[in-house]
Amino acid sequence: MLIRLGYVAISLNLEEASSSKTVTVKTFSGLKERDPEAALNKVRRTARENLNNTLRILRHNQAHGIKVYRLSSKVIPLATHPLLREWDYLRELKPELEALGKYIKANKMRVSLHPDHYTLINSPRDEVLESSLRDLRHHAGLFTAMGLGVEAKLVMHIGGGYKDKEKAMQRFIDNWKYVPDGAAGRLCLENDDRTFNVSEVLQVSKSLSLPVVFDAHHHRCNRSGGDLKDILSQVFATWAGSGLAPKVHVSSPRECGEKRSHHDFVRPEDAVNVLKPASGVTEGLDVMLEAKQKDRALFKLSDALASMPGFTRISLGVLEFDADCVLS
Repeated sequence: MLIRLGYVAISLNLEEASSSKTVTVKTFSGLKERDPEAALNKVRRTARENLNNTLRILRHNQAHGIKVYRLSSKVIPLATHPLLREWDYLRELKPELEALGKYIKANKMRVSLHPDHYTLINSPRDEVLESSLRDLRHHAGLFTAMGLGVEAKLVMHIGGGYKDKEKAMQRFIDNWKYVPDGAAGRLCLENDDRTFNVSEVLQVSKSLSLPVVFDAHHHRCNRSGGDLKDILSQVFATWAGSGLAPKVHVSSPRECGEKRSHHDFVRPEDAVNVLKPASGVTEGLDVMLEAKQKDRALFKLSDALASMPGFTRISLGVLEFDADCVLS
């Protein structure tokens, strides 16, 4: 099985390379009262810096053979805030966005975005639904402006349970008709750590023909019944015909405190516990690492796996795994 490792948003191995710098509403509003153009220019500068740093991160990834990456959802500050509703950032930032897309395509990278956790398609409140649809348009618009097709995915949760999970799941399905066309083909669903387990996500996926991303840490916190290999077989089947390898999220819990919190690094055993049952189900797997140490965590896990039986490293971000060679 070919394994490709990825990480989220920020490289800690690059200096001054944040792709998530922001401008607060308070700062923007204060500047706007004195000089509206200066306020907007501050947002423009920050957005361009974030986009340029994203390109630096992609180059860093390419140099180390890392082909899977989640872009920061905060790359355009205040993009969906009502204060900046008239700002056509996609037009103004077109050169930077096109440069990103060109680099991603030229190097055959798999990229994704994770809309905000307040993006709730299944909310019973109209204003929350409208805000969520606006957020999806924003995220899909970034990928479209980059010139990327539906292979660039948006990963999201079903949403809130609202004291009746069956109704909440059905409301997600019913509200799907409102999802913008530019976003609908990009969306895939992920099990969460509190409300909707992977079996419930698969139910919604089946109704809407959506791919499912399996989050191992969330599954640890919010289990569904069944053997993990059987669960992964069902999850991976949702990617059939997409042209993409199945995708999983892997992380480790902190040793102390809240079990839902992510560790700085990923323990090798937590990765192997997913890779072993996956190996008989798929020939390729993309593994997004969710760890506070970002690319440092990826490097450390890659080193650890490369030293274990059954793993052959091709690059820091790519390994071959033969489960038959793993000592029991």
